[in-house]
Amino acid sequence: MSDMSKNHASHAPAYFSAYDIHAYYGESYIVQGVSMNVHEGEILALLGRNGAGKTSTLRALARLDDPALIKGEVWLDHQPLHTMKAWQAAQSGIGLVPEDRRIIQGLTVEENLQLAQIEKPIGWSIERIYDLFPRLGERRKQEGTTLSGGEQQMLAIGRALARDIKLLLLDEPYEGLAPVIVQEIEKTLHHIREQGMTTIIVEQNAVAALNLADRAVILDTGTVVFDGTAKEVLDNEDLRHEYLAI
Repeated sequence: MSDMSKNHASHAPAYFSAYDIHAYYGESYIVQGVSMNVHEGEILALLGRNGAGKTSTLRALARLDDPALIKGEVWLDHQPLHTMKAWQAAQSGIGLVPEDRRIIQGLTVEENLQLAQIEKPIGWSIERIYDLFPRLGERRKQEGTTLSGGEQQMLAIGRALARDIKLLLLDEPYEGLAPVIVQEIEKTLHHIREQGMTTIIVEQNAVAALNLADRAVILDTGTVVFDGTAKEVLDNEDLRHEYLAI
């Protein structure tokens, strides 16, 4: 097994860095000293078994929870996100696509995208998003919550890209989707990477995430147990079995 927990991120500058992140929920100590670096244009898979702390880590990175319950430093493009509230972190370039997608009821596909662009900074144009997701263009006047699960996922990703984001956080983007739709989302994420988007993906389908990612961080009970390349994980059966059950 190559460089395990000793290979944590440090204060060395990177496009995105998280250092010694701790997060508490009530009396539960969920995220226990997580560190990572992500380089610009890179996809990092954040993996682990159920309950390992993956989603809690994403929420801490995006500043979504009570700042008093989150410790550590988060830097994006030389900006200290750990000093910000959630809305400030979003304006500074964090874009989270949550597992439940949070499509706004009563609004059409296009209105969901327009709402994301009410305030500056504005990212991709709506027409560019339709080029990426032709299905959304075909359904632009349809209420967003009536779309299929795969189409709602496309809308959630498109809504994030409609903002001027620097880091895309994806929480279980393949959850509940048919294999053919998963392949379509994968192609889209490859295209987004070609556009230079930096991404962290949390995904229970670890093999799919590893095939997409450049690097991987594996969590176990809220701590980092592996930080290395995606290929190292795919090539290490013992590591996959112990921490990913695959």
